[in-house]
Amino acid sequence: MKKLSLALLMISFSMMNAQENSVNKNSFFGIQAGLFGFNSYNETLLSKEFALRSEIDFEASIWGGDLYSKTGFALAPELSVSPKWYYNLSKRENSGKNTSYNSANYISARVGFTPDWFVISNVDGIVVNPMLSVVPTWGFRRNFARDFNYEFQIGLGIGKIMKSGYDIQAVPNLSFRIGYDF
Repeated sequence: MKKLSLALLMISFSMMNAQENSVNKNSFFGIQAGLFGFNSYNETLLSKEFALRSEIDFEASIWGGDLYSKTGFALAPELSVSPKWYYNLSKRENSGKNTSYNSANYISARVGFTPDWFVISNVDGIVVNPMLSVVPTWGFRRNFARDFNYEFQIGLGIGKIMKSGYDIQAVPNLSFRIGYDF
């Protein structure tokens, strides 16, 4: 099952990357990196102000201190889909501001799934509990130097670890990332 999922994932990324992309296209592909992880995404316009973003995140976890013999680091994948409403896109366009690659403020509902496929870590035996989450998010996205972007997101939602014995829990989303659009 894991090999099939990884194969499908690679095929979908190769199809996204093979698309013809330009600033005015209805779909674009990009990568972003921040302090705690990096992602690869595809954003498809559904209408002028609504888009659907699908992404693969590699989120980092860092732990350490007096209780641990060494500082630990783990990197695990998360798949997500986010319908986004760019609520001030028309206002920015009418003001003559840059709106390429959806450069505007937005509200989204991020639905994420963290699978137990693999973990990259400097500590042996680290496993990921599969989790499903829904996080309403506010953010803004701006472009500079034609194809580069920066994006800020903040949100708070709920998540459920997909094993018995776990309750619903709060899931925060706070990120600032810099990236490149293809």
